[in-house]
Amino acid sequence: MVIDLHKMLAKIKASQWALADIDWDAPGAEMIDERQKPLLKRFMADLVWIEHIGARGFAALALNARDDTLKEIYRYFHAEEQRHANAELALMRRWGMLEHGEVPQPNINLQITLRVLERYGDDMPLSMLGSVIPMLEIALDGALLKFLLDEVEDPLCHRVFDKINADEARHLGVDFHVLEMIGGGPQLRNAVESAGVLLRPVVLAGLGLGYLPLLSHMRESLVGMGLKAERLHEAMNKYGQIGDRNPGIGRNPIYQLVRAHANLVVRNQAPYRLLVGVLGRASRNVSPRWLGPEPAWVRQLTYDIAA
Repeated sequence: MVIDLHKMLAKIKASQWALADIDWDAPGAEMIDERQKPLLKRFMADLVWIEHIGARGFAALALNARDDTLKEIYRYFHAEEQRHANAELALMRRWGMLEHGEVPQPNINLQITLRVLERYGDDMPLSMLGSVIPMLEIALDGALLKFLLDEVEDPLCHRVFDKINADEARHLGVDFHVLEMIGGGPQLRNAVESAGVLLRPVVLAGLGLGYLPLLSHMRESLVGMGLKAERLHEAMNKYGQIGDRNPGIGRNPIYQLVRAHANLVVRNQAPYRLLVGVLGRASRNVSPRWLGPEPAWVRQLTYDIAA
């Protein structure tokens, strides 16, 4: 999917919005089922932090992109992911899930993933982050957000996620464009650069104790709220179809690795489920104190409507 980056940048600039554009006191908050709130609160809290992981990923991509227009697009995407997180916090506040000034704490898998991304994200080549982020955004746009809108009746929630989905659609357009760019590049160099990051012990530990259990945790949360596994499978198939339609994308070994892992998560078969269960139990023994201080950008989370 080749796009004109200059036109896309102009479209992005013209489509900016702020939390202050939304009437957070509009009727509809009372439509949330009280029985639904505990699971919805946990799901929304995870979603807030996943948006922030996306923001950090785009910040790294902005640093590593070689095209100046693409760099600026990624800087906008970085800010948009932060805004999505803040809008989701504002919804939680609207639904009575947060006290004044409260920000939900990330689970240990999110904390590990955040720390690894903060420490090593800027070293990750475009071929790595440019392959992982589209998969996460397809899952977010194709399954998580659409499912959330099916389950939540508050009209304001739908208006907020209409804005978020519009942003995500532009993200995916650029993501697919970059996947094609990567597929046309030198694959041996991409593989060597990615392996140089992936094989660092701290990164391997972060993947095993953070990223892998996190995706399975999100899958279980969705299934617990009623999402049919077939729907998640359908969303993730779109990632594989990108490579099927464009052989150049399929040449990227990191894309193939991410695609294979996405299939494992969706199918959730016994061997993989057992492995991730072991990793998840191991991660719960990791003390947050061992991870060091939280990244400073985490403090930018707020449901302040002026944000």
